[in-house]
Amino acid sequence: MSAIEHISKKKPSYPVGRDFKEYLSRYGRETDLPVSYLTLKHYSGSVPLYDLKGKDTFWETVFYHPSVTAEIHQGLKRIYSLLKASGHSEAEEHLHIERIDYCVFGNSKPFRIKIVNNYNEVHDYFYVKVPDSSRIWGLELEHLLSPYRINYIVDDQTLIEEHISGIPGDVFVLQFLSRPEFNHRRIAKEFVKFNERCFMRLLGDMRSYNFVFDISQDFDDIQFRIRCIDFDQQAFEGRKNIYLPQFFKENKVFVDMVQQHLHPDVITQYRMEERSLFARRVRAEKERLDDLHEALANDVFSTPEKIAELALELSRYHNNPDFITCATMAQLLQMHMNEYLAADLK
Repeated sequence: MSAIEHISKKKPSYPVGRDFKEYLSRYGRETDLPVSYLTLKHYSGSVPLYDLKGKDTFWETVFYHPSVTAEIHQGLKRIYSLLKASGHSEAEEHLHIERIDYCVFGNSKPFRIKIVNNYNEVHDYFYVKVPDSSRIWGLELEHLLSPYRINYIVDDQTLIEEHISGIPGDVFVLQFLSRPEFNHRRIAKEFVKFNERCFMRLLGDMRSYNFVFDISQDFDDIQFRIRCIDFDQQAFEGRKNIYLPQFFKENKVFVDMVQQHLHPDVITQYRMEERSLFARRVRAEKERLDDLHEALANDVFSTPEKIAELALELSRYHNNPDFITCATMAQLLQMHMNEYLAADLK
């Protein structure tokens, strides 16, 4: 690991363009929603939300005037049904909204909805956000090119995202990493693969609190998977290393683990394995990816200065001056993926 990267400014929100909107409609991501983000902003009061240990979570639980609370709750149950059950209304009858939380920091300033099954008290979450085009681009790439499928729906005013379960990376480091039953070689292996996936699709700002660990017990050992939970920095920054999680100080513990437990040849092997899997997903989703690239080819997701900076860095990385001809981040990503996976896509 060399220079530590940092992001000093928040990314602006970009509106969804006409071609991208048509793409989202074609692939079933767009629908009319009964409650908008702006509606939820009109809350009448709030209180700080603390965790089980009494620590401030930096979320606020919000409340609405009694005259509109029932309507908002019914609309949110409908949204959950659209997200999880293709809109079947019978899925809403045994649900209730237990809590609505608002996060005042971060790019998206989301609302988090806690929804509970009345029969067994099992709860779930989903998020209500402003429909930022570059974030939706990141969600769509996650769905198509990662090992995981992801649910989200959008209309002109609102973006709905499902909750991604797991232990946040920073919490994992503080509370779980020292457990004797956890195999650090497996954690190091997963971080190498995660690092590779982020770079291949230019997803930036994967500091430890922007991804989660999904832990499962296999028949002979514990398995670890890392999942992104923040897609705001999809192909926005100009510095190449922003798209490599290894260059953030928050992830140094994982980098140290890789260096301690994995031989360089093994690291190369894991990177090649991830490239091969990535290439298979690209081939499987070629038609939809082509439609996505076409829909976004001319959209603005960054500043001209950052686009030019990333084009120069990628041209040096791939030893290909054609990157300099790219005018948008979508064009850069398409060329980057083609170069990065050229050997696997032949």
